[in-house]
Amino acid sequence: MKDSKILSSYQDLHPTIGALPLSDMPQVVRELVFDTCKVGVVLRAVLFVQAVVAVAALFGAPNAWGWLTQMAVLTGAALPATLAWLLSACAVKKPISRLPMPAQWAVGIGLGLLAGLYGCGLLSWMGLVDPAPWLASSAAGALLAAVLVAALVWRAKARMPAGTTAQLAELQARIRPHFLFNTLNTAIALVREEPAKAESLLEDLSELFRHALADTQESVPLWQELELAEHYLAIEQVRFGDRLKVEWSVDEAASRAKLPPLILQPLVENAVKHGVEPSPGGAMVRISTKRRGGVVIIKVTNTVPAGSGRRGHGLALDNVRQRLTLLHDVQGRFQSALVKDVFQVRLEIPV
Repeated sequence: MKDSKILSSYQDLHPTIGALPLSDMPQVVRELVFDTCKVGVVLRAVLFVQAVVAVAALFGAPNAWGWLTQMAVLTGAALPATLAWLLSACAVKKPISRLPMPAQWAVGIGLGLLAGLYGCGLLSWMGLVDPAPWLASSAAGALLAAVLVAALVWRAKARMPAGTTAQLAELQARIRPHFLFNTLNTAIALVREEPAKAESLLEDLSELFRHALADTQESVPLWQELELAEHYLAIEQVRFGDRLKVEWSVDEAASRAKLPPLILQPLVENAVKHGVEPSPGGAMVRISTKRRGGVVIIKVTNTVPAGSGRRGHGLALDNVRQRLTLLHDVQGRFQSALVKDVFQVRLEIPV
């Protein structure tokens, strides 16, 4: 099956069918809590500070023109200072992550204080304030930085219950009785005639459970999710035989991109459930990854029985969409479409 262009226009790599060379990839790098390197964080921080500036400019403004003038002056200090704080916090992202939480707060607030002084220095250099309010500017920078750091920490904490709930939902789906019983019954049937295949099947099942029962993490690399999907498809390949046709097109340059754990496997499972199971002749499932600059594109495509018209509840897709938003905010994109008996899910995530 050639890769469908339902949701994109880029050219895929030539498909590589078979096992993926993923076992030698590096281990997971811990995700950082205090992170100002994301576009969504930058946009919200700038809008928040600008809102504070607009309110502060109301004090002492005799009329609308005076308010606009005062806001322009304050923006000339606040906007560069905010961007300086965001860039400096992003630059020291990794060292900050090694510190305990109180120290992270202290660094963030300290950078805010310095950013406030920087903004005041700009106004003084341009001759817009005399005398320069150094103390007030440093205090304002520290206070705004404290609010922004608190928002980042609270946002990180808000992810945890949602991620845990989603992971438990995926675990429950994976150990649903009919999937487990079908896998075990298939293994039992193979024990005498093809013991090596039975052993491989049980190893794949064990790997699925190992990932499902692992400690909750905020994110894992794409190569690990592809490896998990490979184990799942190996189990279903034994069950469906020639009815399940699988194509892989993996760009190794994309393999370090971060995803929420257990997010790709339900998409593959969805493709098998709605593409292969209801079709007597089987279906094609294609998984492709591609890096384009700072963005990684992941597509799961499957054919569906012609004229079936049966639609699922969309729970798995909603789960993936919500978890992707929690991790990558506005930088993550999720799309799905069914066109001419081909269904495709497309994910875009930052590298």
